[in-house]
Amino acid sequence: MKTGIALVTGASSGIGEATATRLAEAGYKVYGTSRRGALAGQRRFEMLPLDVTSDESVVAAVKEVLRLHGRIDLLVNNAGFGVAPAAAEESSLDQARAIFDTNFFGIIRMTRAVLPHMRQQGRGRIINIGSVLGFLPMPYMALYSATKHAVAGYSESLDHELRTMGIRVSVIEPAYIKTPFDANFMAPDAPLDAYHEVRADVDRRVKEVVENADGPEVVAETVLQAALAARPRLRYATGGVAGRLRLLRRFAPAGLVDAGIRKDLRLAT
Repeated sequence: MKTGIALVTGASSGIGEATATRLAEAGYKVYGTSRRGALAGQRRFEMLPLDVTSDESVVAAVKEVLRLHGRIDLLVNNAGFGVAPAAAEESSLDQARAIFDTNFFGIIRMTRAVLPHMRQQGRGRIINIGSVLGFLPMPYMALYSATKHAVAGYSESLDHELRTMGIRVSVIEPAYIKTPFDANFMAPDAPLDAYHEVRADVDRRVKEVVENADGPEVVAETVLQAALAARPRLRYATGGVAGRLRLLRRFAPAGLVDAGIRKDLRLAT
């Protein structure tokens, strides 16, 4: 099993931390990142400060790993945040730009920073953490869904461009995962009374489902699978729920999918 140097963004908690830990267990030399840099606690990987919304911060972190090892074999783009369940109308353009700047443009910054070195070494893997919301809509999570649709499209296009250079790109698409992710939710910055009641209902439903969801370890295991696969897939639906949703989206009539989404969120039909 051949491993190497891995860089994982958003590794201070949740999916990022679980992924960095699993990669280290598998033999990778792992550098996790967060905006706060090294945090207290024992980890099997080292932490670097990195803000994916800053060109300078991205370049500095990548340069430091290259200074230490001269290569990066695996990039896992995990850093991201969401807006608490809210109608699309309840977020300003500034808020929309902010979530795209982290969830999507952050991936572009990281990818552009590592690609010249991966091309030079003639091999590499880039794994982007997406979501089932990258292929399935979710009412009251429109901005987050939009970023994950963008991540999926970018990842698939990028893989076609790079595979002849020895570089492969995959997107990991979990469903609900039980992590502290919702602690980083932004509240909608333009709330409207018209949506108050249904927004609260959807928020309660999401918290109820997340409480019984898989832990981040299932995503970490899928990342490792994609990283080590001789022929990695473009998209990996992660966990039983995500797999069922992928099949539903692919084979079920559109009307059935639409009704199922509304029923799950207990929205009026």
